[in-house]
Amino acid sequence: MAKKDKKVLIRIENLKKYFPIKKSSVFQKELLYVRANDDITLDIYEGETLGLVGESGCGKSTLGRTLLQLYDQTDGRTIYYGYDIDELAPRYVMEILESLGEKYKELGELKEKEETAFKAYESKPDGDEKYQALERYRAAEKEYRTLFLDLSQIVGGLLVAENLDSVSKTLLKEYQVSVEAVKLRKLINEENVILDGIKSQLEEKGKTASEIEKDTENDVNKITAYEENLRKIEGELSSIQNEIDGLRNRYKDHSDFEKYEKHRDKGINLAKLTVEEMRFLRKDLQLIFQDPYSSLNPRLTVGQIISEGLYAHRVFAKTDKNITDYILDTMDSCGLAPYFVHRYPHQFSGGQRQRIGIARSVALQPNFIVCDEAVSALDVSIQSQIINLLLDLKEKENLTYLFISHDLSVIKYISDRVGVMYLGNIVELAATAELYSHPMHPYTEALLSAIPTTDVTEDKKEIYILEGDVPSPIKPPSGCKFHTRCKYATEICTKVVPAWEEARPGHFVACHHKLNGKED
Repeated sequence: MAKKDKKVLIRIENLKKYFPIKKSSVFQKELLYVRANDDITLDIYEGETLGLVGESGCGKSTLGRTLLQLYDQTDGRTIYYGYDIDELAPRYVMEILESLGEKYKELGELKEKEETAFKAYESKPDGDEKYQALERYRAAEKEYRTLFLDLSQIVGGLLVAENLDSVSKTLLKEYQVSVEAVKLRKLINEENVILDGIKSQLEEKGKTASEIEKDTENDVNKITAYEENLRKIEGELSSIQNEIDGLRNRYKDHSDFEKYEKHRDKGINLAKLTVEEMRFLRKDLQLIFQDPYSSLNPRLTVGQIISEGLYAHRVFAKTDKNITDYILDTMDSCGLAPYFVHRYPHQFSGGQRQRIGIARSVALQPNFIVCDEAVSALDVSIQSQIINLLLDLKEKENLTYLFISHDLSVIKYISDRVGVMYLGNIVELAATAELYSHPMHPYTEALLSAIPTTDVTEDKKEIYILEGDVPSPIKPPSGCKFHTRCKYATEICTKVVPAWEEARPGHFVACHHKLNGKED
């Protein structure tokens, strides 16, 4: 599939996750942080498996949990495209629209700051001062771009309108009506789940179809009334949308219209959602844990473990007997025998427990799953079975994975693309075959050279042994964090953070001295 045909499911821009460290004494003035994830930017495409590899402690698991907002982001944007912003109507949209004029003014000030920083950088002679000026320019550029994207994603080309207050009122009116539509859709879904549960109970009691219809008449009428109200609101939304389209047509010839409009989309910024809004999306975004032992509640049976999420997200009512068939089907798809349903976790092996964890995640029919070292705690003989199960489920359910591992052989087998992490940063990202045949970052080269092989026909390769320890994530080295262990490092590596750039088609790397940079 060509890159242009891929649909982005999750877009990560300048993501940071810092953990504060408790002060060691009252005399310590500076608050220190563990920089677990530091300025990560990448796209995850729908239907792919993105492998994430690196040494222990590099921030892989933290990135997976931060994507799912199990940890609050310190900074950056995480845009999810599996659900439309109109279907959720998140509160942050209203907050942006209410202060649109002020935000646009701030955008202008940040643009000025960026341009001033760039001029200062250009005016400096080569040396330390120029390196420092470059860092200040990059920081100013990032600050401007973040606000630019926040505004243009929601407002688009209407940012060029003569009267932003008027635009804000129109868009706020659309938002408020969208909120009502979201509430009604939620009510309709909940009432339908309750109705299915009631019907299931009545069927079990042996009632006929006509008796069930009569007994549930009031419930059906309630749902019908909600649906009629929703249709009216959707008609109102359509009318407001026509008004907004008219505004866009009025300003489409403005010189800056397209600059903003091309960034307008329906993605949801997960980093800005409230707890309740994020809870609504939890069904879509799931996690398979590393430890198949501690991740399962020992007091619950397999059936209860799988059903927990289904009840919590109102996929089934607790009175609905159909859930048993659904759980058994899910277990079967994960290679679990039906008689396991009433057993407890301590009665299973590690591989079987991991299958239970996988069943718990896929039962909710998610779009995206973080597989956090999902096979590292298992015997090698079992690892291949679990990996093949994950691949089968991905194919059947059109799942997207972030597959985290320290094992380069496993990553190579399961991944479509691979990201290499070092000390909180992704230093290289490319298609699997491309990365393994053309590593461009010295750290990737070192990792690949250490992979054991039994192929006697393979040309003997030099093993690049990494010297020294991984630096502290609390006070990482200046410039490129890898320079303290890199055999290619020069002065610029110690001073300037390398830019994240596309060095070959689809091959991204952050390095001042890229390897294998030429086209084949």
